[in-house]
Amino acid sequence: MRKVTFAPGEYYHLYNRGVDKRKIFTREADYERFVTLLYACNGTRGVDLDEQGKDIATLLEKQVDRGEPLIDICAYVLMPNHFHVMVREINEAGIGRFMHKFGVAYTSYFNKKYDRTGSLFQGTYKANHASKDPYCSYVISYIHLNPVKLVEPKWKKTGITNRALAEKFLSQYKYSSYLDYCGNNRTQTLILNKASLPTFYTSAGYFKKEIQIWLNKG
Repeated sequence: MRKVTFAPGEYYHLYNRGVDKRKIFTREADYERFVTLLYACNGTRGVDLDEQGKDIATLLEKQVDRGEPLIDICAYVLMPNHFHVMVREINEAGIGRFMHKFGVAYTSYFNKKYDRTGSLFQGTYKANHASKDPYCSYVISYIHLNPVKLVEPKWKKTGITNRALAEKFLSQYKYSSYLDYCGNNRTQTLILNKASLPTFYTSAGYFKKEIQIWLNKG
């Protein structure tokens, strides 16, 4: 049973992994569907990407009405067998509605595509209250640094052996909000509501400085 109680105006770090630690993304199309659902499911209206469009650009082109947003999404990252999202509750029960809607939609897509049945995720998603600094700032950095593990699996314990490779990999990793925080102009930026965070968090200069500090620390 989750011990965290969600409250409007507060930030939360949400995460979950595949059941039995299985991969929940096996090819590029899976990542793209998940990213599109982050955008499409954050609203009070229903979602059917097979009819509405399978990417954010198509949803915009068709002027699909998502309704009122359920939450503010502040940061996210997708890893082969798990995901992390940092959100802000807008109205009571918004997080619960979003995560249910989102989880059902992606599981249905994945099970149909790979001819499987049953749960895809390992139980109910986990949640930590990101109440204030320094934890709130740490969560943003932690989420965006997750992909480093794909090229430097032990970097947090032993440090980075190839700093240039790690930084290049981060700068090319599409399936997180890292590029959006670095100031890149791309469609996926619409997933986020960075205005819900204190201004200094969303400064590209501040963000890059924080990332460098953590990379140096290991």
